[in-house]
Amino acid sequence: MTNTEPSPIVWSPSRETLEDSRMGRFRVWLEEQGLGPFKDYHALHRWSIDDMEGFWQAVWDYCGLVCETPAERVLGSREMPGAQWFPGMRLNFAANLLRLADGDHASREAVVACCETRPVLRRTYAQLKADAGALEAFLRSQGVQQGDRVAGIVTNGYEAVVGMLAATSMGAIWSSASPDFGVGAINDRFGQIEPAAVIAVNGYGYGGKVFPRQEAFRELIDQLPSLKCVVSIPQLPEQAPIPGDKVTTWDDAIAAGAGQPPSFTPLPPDHPVYILYSSGTTGQPKCIVHGSAGILAKHASELMLHGDVGPDDRFLYFTTCGWMMWNWQVSALMTGAAVVTVDGSPGYPDLDMLWETVARERVTHFGTSARFIAGCRKAELKPARDLDQSHLRVVFSTGSPLLPEDYDWVYGDGAPQVLLGSIAGGTDICGSFVGATPLLPVRRGEIQCRLLGVDAVAYGDDGKPVSEGRGELVCRQPLPSMPVGFWNDPDGERYRSAYFETFPGVWAHGDFIEFTEHGGAIIYGRSDATLNPGGVRIGTAELYRQVETVAEVADSLVVGRQVDGDVEVVLLVVPAAGCALTDALQQQLRQRIREGASPRHVPKHIIAVADIPYTRSGKKVELAVARLINRSAKADNRDALANPEALDTIHERLVQEGLI
Repeated sequence: MTNTEPSPIVWSPSRETLEDSRMGRFRVWLEEQGLGPFKDYHALHRWSIDDMEGFWQAVWDYCGLVCETPAERVLGSREMPGAQWFPGMRLNFAANLLRLADGDHASREAVVACCETRPVLRRTYAQLKADAGALEAFLRSQGVQQGDRVAGIVTNGYEAVVGMLAATSMGAIWSSASPDFGVGAINDRFGQIEPAAVIAVNGYGYGGKVFPRQEAFRELIDQLPSLKCVVSIPQLPEQAPIPGDKVTTWDDAIAAGAGQPPSFTPLPPDHPVYILYSSGTTGQPKCIVHGSAGILAKHASELMLHGDVGPDDRFLYFTTCGWMMWNWQVSALMTGAAVVTVDGSPGYPDLDMLWETVARERVTHFGTSARFIAGCRKAELKPARDLDQSHLRVVFSTGSPLLPEDYDWVYGDGAPQVLLGSIAGGTDICGSFVGATPLLPVRRGEIQCRLLGVDAVAYGDDGKPVSEGRGELVCRQPLPSMPVGFWNDPDGERYRSAYFETFPGVWAHGDFIEFTEHGGAIIYGRSDATLNPGGVRIGTAELYRQVETVAEVADSLVVGRQVDGDVEVVLLVVPAAGCALTDALQQQLRQRIREGASPRHVPKHIIAVADIPYTRSGKKVELAVARLINRSAKADNRDALANPEALDTIHERLVQEGLI
């Protein structure tokens, strides 16, 4: 199937937005440098991939990024994998995030930390810089050095930001996990990278409940012989710190280094700054290593230009520290914006909590998941009517494809004056391939554009761009934030296998995508989870678009079951409260899929289940269920799931139905 009719426009940029947004001013600035002219966004994008060196140098200069020694050129080798970005440069990552922490900006709020267990904490840029310097001094006093790993088991709050800045200021490598992970899941990550220091909360709050974690983290510490020190954060103020001889409380660590400024140690451009992780649902997580200059350039482009984030803005992305959106969010410090962090349940005390925070903190940029927006739609929330959303300009959504009906809700009862920026990329690049721009209209059900500097197309199985319709999302030219490698992968074999095996020399991301004739994008799910009955391929998101807009359905998951050399579609449905999966509802779902998606992909089996398994970053775990139903021998890492018990109940139902 191919879209033949353009999706309706639900938002258009005003003349003021076209001229005064940061991307609008960037376009004018480029023309003043003798480039262009650029009649529209598409012309700007074409230049950005035709002259990649010129574009990324322009991003560095226009966005005010800083280095001690300039690069000899923007790109050394262009080969993928192995592209060399900014060779010869010496810079510091933390120095760039804190580049506005002095002078007139020092007294402005840098971090506003909201959580369920402590009062709101407000810290200025001057205070943030001072605390980062103090914690760096303490870590150095404990023997932590450049190149060591500093691991955070942290909530999305102030201390996580300080810990990352302290580590990256000295040239240590930051890696973090959410404290609700099981000890096994955390050890699967940190056990591979052998951290010299751990910064951990003593527990956390979620949904009105308190979860002490001291003993669990003491057990974890005993499994990490590389540790030189542990810093215990009083996330639960009434609870004791983590026990152990290597443990220092947060307050004592800050006091020990008080008065010492951050060193901002200059380092090469590909010096590792972050280690992020694949989801780990199919085994031990991959340790994805990102370099400092590449992350800075990509995040500057995405946040300042595409996101239109600046020093007068207030930026809230609801995330955990186990998801790359935390790393993306904290880069907003480089813009001088106030970063508003929220830790806890997005539904406690009710679904209005985040929208109330947006109103109270005068948030200009709010980021969340497609799942949260769908939940607000189904709950019939009306934040635009009931709360002050007047400061809000941009709403970001990621994690899964955003349904067309969710666009309707945002532009109706949600936040109708905003640019709704659906963005898609991943941990692999710690950023996006496709996303938002203030220079184009928003079309219902579509991501607006390929991002600047991103040479993304859809490939067919023959390794050539498809002229129309769907294909594999690939990137034909290097991006600065592509990983510098995987940890413990000395010959790069695992890295090459992950992204460059399908199409040699071209990054294959693993998403099933369509680019529309006006430059937009529609993602249909992971390509390794696409359904292929009778040899006709369809993305799982196409079925979710039909199923999850039915009021009687709370959630769903679809997989393919291998039978006699073909595939039959199995649909798992969580009925909405007070509803049941009746014969009439099954007929309705099959009819919607037949008419709205494809007659070849009508489910052979529709089964009611109690819950759908998700990763801790809110993504449906289709592959785990597919392996379950197809009796794959490959084991799943249950600790990586937010709700592993969902797999047990699904297994029971599949047995009852005779499908396994």
